[in-house]
Amino acid sequence: MYKGAMGLRFTCSARCDLRRRLLLLFCVLSFALPSFSQQSYTFGVANGQFVLNGKPFRVISGEMHYPRIPRAYWRDRFRMAKAMGLNTITTYVFWNVHETRPGVYDFTGNNDVAEFVREAQQEGLYVILRPGPYVCAEWEWGGYPAWLLKERGIVVRTSNPKFMEPAKRWIARLGQELAPLQIGNGGPVILTQVENEYGSFGNDHAYMEQIHKALVDAGFTKSQLYTADGPEQVPDGSLPELPVGINFGGEKVGDAEKAFTTLKKFRPDGPFINSEYWAGWFDHWGGPHAHTNAEAQAKNLEWMLAQGYSVSIYMFHGGTSFGWMNGANTNGQNYEPDVTSYDYDSVLDESGRPTPKYFVFRDLIAKATGITPPPVPTVAAPMSVPDVAMLETASLWDNLSKPIHSEQVLSMEDVDQAYGYILYRTHLKDAASGDLLLDKVHSYAQVYLDGKMIGVIDRRLGQDRLTISAAAGSRLDILIENTARVNFGKTIGGERAGITKQVTLAGKPVMGWDIYPLPMTAVSSYSYSKKACEGPCFYRGSFDLAKTADTFLDTSEFRKGQLWLNGRALGRIWYVGPQKTLYAPGPLLIKGKNDVIVFDLQGTMGRKLRGLDKRQ
Repeated sequence: MYKGAMGLRFTCSARCDLRRRLLLLFCVLSFALPSFSQQSYTFGVANGQFVLNGKPFRVISGEMHYPRIPRAYWRDRFRMAKAMGLNTITTYVFWNVHETRPGVYDFTGNNDVAEFVREAQQEGLYVILRPGPYVCAEWEWGGYPAWLLKERGIVVRTSNPKFMEPAKRWIARLGQELAPLQIGNGGPVILTQVENEYGSFGNDHAYMEQIHKALVDAGFTKSQLYTADGPEQVPDGSLPELPVGINFGGEKVGDAEKAFTTLKKFRPDGPFINSEYWAGWFDHWGGPHAHTNAEAQAKNLEWMLAQGYSVSIYMFHGGTSFGWMNGANTNGQNYEPDVTSYDYDSVLDESGRPTPKYFVFRDLIAKATGITPPPVPTVAAPMSVPDVAMLETASLWDNLSKPIHSEQVLSMEDVDQAYGYILYRTHLKDAASGDLLLDKVHSYAQVYLDGKMIGVIDRRLGQDRLTISAAAGSRLDILIENTARVNFGKTIGGERAGITKQVTLAGKPVMGWDIYPLPMTAVSSYSYSKKACEGPCFYRGSFDLAKTADTFLDTSEFRKGQLWLNGRALGRIWYVGPQKTLYAPGPLLIKGKNDVIVFDLQGTMGRKLRGLDKRQ
């Protein structure tokens, strides 16, 4: 007889039966819970090369970005990567999509970067993280959240405390999501980048050390951190204790050899990795669609693989900068906003379909590694959808937000607005004739006098003024689009949107403004009717589907604005091209009725939207 701890009495047979039951329960739980291998996983650098679990490892990676690809397609893209022979995926992490307000974080849906990393591992791929906090990426303001700019005196990408405090807070929060997914914990993350191409911006190594320390404090493993720069910028952007990657393109045969020769002057002992191999390029509004030199790109890739070097193809798959998220370039004078499509002339096109370049690179990688990749997955064909007659309308003037009164003009950031449009309205006290000057307008303005449009001021064309003649009491309206904050170069610190300084007329400041924020986050709730609408208008229509698949919406009949599909801001419209069609991924469509809204700054009735089975 046995008396248990709880005072229960068991016979010997009962004790044996209890033991059997407990053993059975343990076995059941062992199979039900995730298993954790006791094997120690390591990644680092030894003898001038990357080593994985103590053995030499060559990174053959391709870059793609989780916000630019519908979540439902992540696995499809990973499988395409494996089928091209890649062993790793590289991704930026975009601060502005995760922390849209200070201290409020979103890691759900398409922002679930940890799930993106886990799915890469499940598909047999390692991961390189590029958390910035600055990312460039042809992405709105280089990934910085717009609310940073409300703080006057902030200087981004420096040790300025007004910048470093929120940056460190963000990195610490990101560490909670991603540090547990490093290889030492059984995850796929093998490398994490410190900042991003800092040598193209400055040479403040004390700032770089602060970002380095913030990443380590957030849980990212010291031995798996690195920096990346252009070959000539390595001395300015690198840290002596970290490995270096170099970023360059392959438009001419010999570009790769030249770049690594430059690197070896600064870092002769390796490891050697082309951390961004630009096998394509991006498009600006008003310019041509990029068609890069695929033959030279292949020759440079072949040379790097023959040397045993590591490489990450930028971009393996570009995807789409949905909504307002495209970036812009400037040299301080010329302003070049990017289109919505981030096709990048990459090996997978914007919709995830392999291009001829994909198969060339696939053969080169297989030859260099001796590994036969999996078969290339089939991709469902895109479809056309019925033409959409935009019969319902809502005038912008009838759907203005509540105004904010200010004697001086305020930027978007001053009124807690990140993206979209903003309207400045005043009544002129005195009659005046002369130049209406918008001092540092960002980025595109339509000017109205007493309700009539009198001109356009376009930063892209270097414009900042109109000559006008106005009577006393005239109503002046200035409607401005944030076409994109610049994402690269020294000018990023001044990238507030709207009118960022002042307005003068005939040399005198114009004061007393009603300012209407127009973020356009709830356009479906506007009051639509069948009434004719001209000028800045919303046009609504719908189409029915019995099945869903990828499609392309032809916007060529419209002038300039934005398109929403089933409530989601899909992308920008601008008649200057080169983009005339917006990619509409199948997961954004629904069986049955699909709603489309187009905002057109220069709208007229009767324009249609067409659904095509290919981009134009």
